[in-house]
Amino acid sequence: MNKKRDLFFNLFFVLLPVFLQGRGSDEFAPGIQELYRLDWLPRLKQSVEIGSISSYDRSGGNDDGFSGKYSSIRKEAGGLVLVDLKGHGCIYRIWTPTPTDDWMAFFFDGEKKPRIRIRFRDLFTGNQPPFLHPIAGSGAGGFYSYYPLTFRKSCKIIMESDQVQFYQVNYALYPKNIGIKTVDAMPDPAEIAHLERAVALWNSAGKDISSHCAGPGETIRIIRTHETLAPGKTVQLFDIKQPGRITGLWLMPADALADKDRSILIRMTWDNQASPAVYCPVGDFFGASWGDPAMQSLMLGTRDNTDYSYFPMPFDWSARVELISEATDGEPVEIQAELAFAAGPRTSEEGMFCALWRRENPTAMGKPFTFLDFRGQGHVVGCMLQAQGLEPGATPFFEGDDQTWIDGRLAIHGTGSEDFFNGGWYDVPDRWEQRRSFPVSGCLDYKKHLGRSAGYRFMLADAYAFRKSILHTIEHAPERNELATDYCAVTFLYTKDHPARISGLDPPESRKTLDFNSFRFTPGWNVPVHAFSFRNVALEKKTETLGGEEVRFFSMKAGGDDIFGQPFVAFDFDIPQTGKYRVSMEAVTGSYQGIVQMFRDESPLGDPVDLFSKARQKSGMLDLGSLSLQKGSNTLYFKLMGKNPDAAGMGFNPVSFIFTKEE
Repeated sequence: MNKKRDLFFNLFFVLLPVFLQGRGSDEFAPGIQELYRLDWLPRLKQSVEIGSISSYDRSGGNDDGFSGKYSSIRKEAGGLVLVDLKGHGCIYRIWTPTPTDDWMAFFFDGEKKPRIRIRFRDLFTGNQPPFLHPIAGSGAGGFYSYYPLTFRKSCKIIMESDQVQFYQVNYALYPKNIGIKTVDAMPDPAEIAHLERAVALWNSAGKDISSHCAGPGETIRIIRTHETLAPGKTVQLFDIKQPGRITGLWLMPADALADKDRSILIRMTWDNQASPAVYCPVGDFFGASWGDPAMQSLMLGTRDNTDYSYFPMPFDWSARVELISEATDGEPVEIQAELAFAAGPRTSEEGMFCALWRRENPTAMGKPFTFLDFRGQGHVVGCMLQAQGLEPGATPFFEGDDQTWIDGRLAIHGTGSEDFFNGGWYDVPDRWEQRRSFPVSGCLDYKKHLGRSAGYRFMLADAYAFRKSILHTIEHAPERNELATDYCAVTFLYTKDHPARISGLDPPESRKTLDFNSFRFTPGWNVPVHAFSFRNVALEKKTETLGGEEVRFFSMKAGGDDIFGQPFVAFDFDIPQTGKYRVSMEAVTGSYQGIVQMFRDESPLGDPVDLFSKARQKSGMLDLGSLSLQKGSNTLYFKLMGKNPDAAGMGFNPVSFIFTKEE
């Protein structure tokens, strides 16, 4: 593979200057150009079938790859067949959270030998041409490749193994009159030039890429404005009265536009239509997470306190962009705004850009959450989801699968909520547990103690195209949608039809984020350990069955004093609001447990709690004291002050810490 890689780069650097002189033909061709020709994004798709092959549980259960039962189409002499497509098409996305060192063989157009053979794991490392970073990569627990694999007659993928777990493959099939060339293991010089353009663009997340949203030869003009947005008022940022397209939009200050009440809205109207095409809380539109700017993707996000959008937005003869404040009080916000405008009008083959904000609070029992239910023609190019349970301390609803019906056919069935966003293992450390932004996907938030999880995914080449209808949903429980939750989403699409069919917004009171007054941390799972004793302690995480319940807990065993006093462990707690909190605890009590007390700044914050009991059991709520905490990370220390005379040891086994706001 190294010789092939060296040859690839030698060819690339010799021939690159020749192929970078122009953008190439404007004639659409499925494949690598779709990853950087953002000016193509509004074009209505010519595909005849959009679909996905995945390891989802066909029985309706939650075995979406754990056992491997549903992780292949069939078994052949060479291994497990993952994909077997017939027709004229392209594989646009391959995802897994469970890569292995097994070989993966790609057979095209009925060939007897694989045209591409690569270890499954190397498909995502980003350094194996043509699967280059960041078009191929990993993060937030998931591994993904967006390098397009085109084929003229067929594509079969075989895993040379007896076991595969989770995977998803997204594809599109096209009519035969669409020019498709079957992919080569070693791209030709023209393909290398296209690949380099795609790599350069995808490495530009957070930077100005507005020039990629204009057509060849189009000139971009920057329009600037400054407005004061007072509570209860509307300001018109831009009012363009000529054909053209928006190729970039910037608003600041981002932290003043994103609020927990979702009280500031962005409204975009094309061609003076009666209903807006975009009508959405401005923070959510740019990827905020429960009122906090959280995303820095290729297409949308926030950088240096500036919100940005690079979705091309073509229109026929006018465009209006407004901000609306539905706040009832507060200080006015000084808005700085810029818009990149190109005079190339919307063509007959382009759709209108739309954004739909939806919230279900609570979600309907027995029914999935609906991102989009639309009749007409168009294609979905992105989704963002803020998902919250109605009780803090757990996020089992994120086991739910995404499901998409296109033109009345179940075309896409996922394997888990974070999987749809290219992540994996949402409740495992160093995976989905923190905000991570990648070019087209990422984790907006994961706060288990608040029952929250959020993600985004943008579709460029892998857009969900539909001709008659689309129903795009996601489950909110491992099975049967049996958990009531609070789900809020923004869906981005281009549509041939009037956007009035999708516009609409909940009233102000129904948009506010929900902050719990009481929330639960579970140190046996993923609460960060800040510090612990220098000597004479052992730390573990354990699971035991106590009183018929499976209990997971953090375990600290002390064998003597620390250098600086009593044995201790300290945790970092992420607090959503500044205020005074009462802290309580559930713990495993028993004959080997000590006496624990909560400290901060070397000062005790409550009375010592004796964890001794004759029988090993899970306790009820134990009061630890109260204190004032700031929004964000707060460190609390827990010291073992000694032990009960009847205790045989000095341990500390917390199951959960509960914080209840007092003021």
